[in-house]
Amino acid sequence: MRRPKGIKTKKSATKRFKITATGKVLRHRAGRRHLAQSKNAKRRRHLGKAAVVDKTDVYRITQCMPFSHRG
Repeated sequence: MRRPKGIKTKKSATKRFKITATGKVLRHRAGRRHLAQSKNAKRRRHLGKAAVVDKTDVYRITQCMPFSHRG
């Protein structure tokens, strides 16, 4: 007999986002993959740090990751 499917985590979301203990959603910054030589050192440094996702997108992301946030 088959088990019911239940809810699953969207793996694409877990690879792109991180949810902190306080519930904030972090993302990586765009623009660091290639052509880095033409960007100055300060810009490259800042691109390496995580950014907080905008509050309008937080709900959609947390719905994709049901087991990583407090309900």
